[in-house]
Amino acid sequence: MVQVDDVVDALQLLGSEPFSGIYLEADQPGLTPRGGNRLTPHSLQQMLIGSLILQDMPDGVALLDCDYQIIQANDKLASWFDMTNFTGLNFYKAIGNPEILGAELSPLGTALAKQTTCAATMQLNDKFYQLNVAPVVGRSGQAIFLVVTIRDSTQFTHQRQKLEALHQAGMALADLRPEEIFEMDVEHRIELLKENILHYTKDLLNYDVVEIRLIDNASGLLEPLLSVGIDSERAKQPLFASAKDNGVTGFVAATGKSYMCEDTTNDPLYLDGLIGAKSSLTVPLIYHDQVIGSFNVESPDVRAFNESDLKFVEAFSQDIAQALNTLELLVAQRANTAQQSVEAIHSAVALPIDEILNDTVQVIESYIGHNPGVVKRLKSILKNARDIRQVIQKVGEKMAPAEAVPAGVQIDQRPVLKGKHVLVIDADEQVRTSAHNLLDRYGCIVETAHEGCAAMLMIRNSEQHYDAVISDIHLPDMNGYDILLKLKKITGQESPNLILMTGFGYDKGHSIVKARQAGLRQGAVLYKPFRLDQLLQIVESFVDSQAATP
Repeated sequence: MVQVDDVVDALQLLGSEPFSGIYLEADQPGLTPRGGNRLTPHSLQQMLIGSLILQDMPDGVALLDCDYQIIQANDKLASWFDMTNFTGLNFYKAIGNPEILGAELSPLGTALAKQTTCAATMQLNDKFYQLNVAPVVGRSGQAIFLVVTIRDSTQFTHQRQKLEALHQAGMALADLRPEEIFEMDVEHRIELLKENILHYTKDLLNYDVVEIRLIDNASGLLEPLLSVGIDSERAKQPLFASAKDNGVTGFVAATGKSYMCEDTTNDPLYLDGLIGAKSSLTVPLIYHDQVIGSFNVESPDVRAFNESDLKFVEAFSQDIAQALNTLELLVAQRANTAQQSVEAIHSAVALPIDEILNDTVQVIESYIGHNPGVVKRLKSILKNARDIRQVIQKVGEKMAPAEAVPAGVQIDQRPVLKGKHVLVIDADEQVRTSAHNLLDRYGCIVETAHEGCAAMLMIRNSEQHYDAVISDIHLPDMNGYDILLKLKKITGQESPNLILMTGFGYDKGHSIVKARQAGLRQGAVLYKPFRLDQLLQIVESFVDSQAATP
């Protein structure tokens, strides 16, 4: 006879050696068992019922003491980890010292210390387990042992990892910046997509036979985009998005429903694709609730695909549809060609037209009072030069309308800037060129001058006022303060629409300080190098303030 008076001691003994029976003696006053967990009829009954339940559970279960030693474990746990004599062993050591994954590195310690349930994922070799730990609290209010359950989550974890890998692969299908995509011709886009789809289909899904068809919306024809492992003649076979007489592919494209063909020899829908194919899996390519095509994989084995394969292929098909929408942009490609042509022409003529304007206004100033006829002809030259630039802009808008440009590379619409006249004064040709490139695209009518005197002549001889004048503070003939004074005299405005540009260098003549004292508007200084949005915002603020002035 072995005598114990504590639940933990009783569980350890029952788990380590056989007993013919259990005798429960009445409580003996004066005995203080460990932790106050005295054996009572009720506690014994719970203990025995618990032991029986543990053996029938589908999960591995173990009772541990507070030192993480195994008191008792069910047969399922013993079979998983090949434990023949586990009682008294350290839990982690008994199951092979697995790696704990995730943020919770010590689930047993956390459950014991915080007296709360705790969960973690364990990995042992190529197997994964979900570990759950629950403390059992005694009458003293302290945990007396831990109940540990272990569930084999290998299949679930592999599926999750595969789905995550597929998601990453899907993101990489069209992993290009919008401007890169816009510069690619259609053939290169399709080849990039086909190469990536085939790579990930083989490496992640382990499928060697792949076919993708896209629906022609006008005819309903399913045009082949990608065909690998399919008989060449069958791949060229015309199929339509129809539920009848067009095979599984036509059915899926017409209904928007996935279809798993378990045995091709006994499926009336199936049309031969892979020579000797015994099963196939076909899912629709859906973008914004619209079926745009089909994705088909095949196998030489009967019932080669299951529900997991269906889940993976459907998940991957969503990314394929997204990539197709990103890369397959025929209209945008045509718009791109036109847009590039217009921009090239505009870039080539922008500064030469500005030079014509600069030279013409200087000649006009020289001929005032001498030959009115010459002045009239010169002003006609000014108007024609300006008209040429505006005609180029309008032709560009018609050849490459904004709605035909991919959303990712469309210019932000800034209607306030449309048609506004801007004069940029800077000795640096690159700055003047950049001014055209940056502001023209937002609909501004940009003119430039390389020095202050030429700019003043431009302002005096312009039939339409400039909505904004942007000037460097260091010009060959003037500084920013001089420009402000000239503008005040010409326009009669106390605070002209002048924006000054400067680097972070020393302002020798303190022109910015003087200009501010003389009426330069608040916030009308741009420090080089400035961002495009800063330039646009300050020009917009000038235009808005003028529009608001009665």
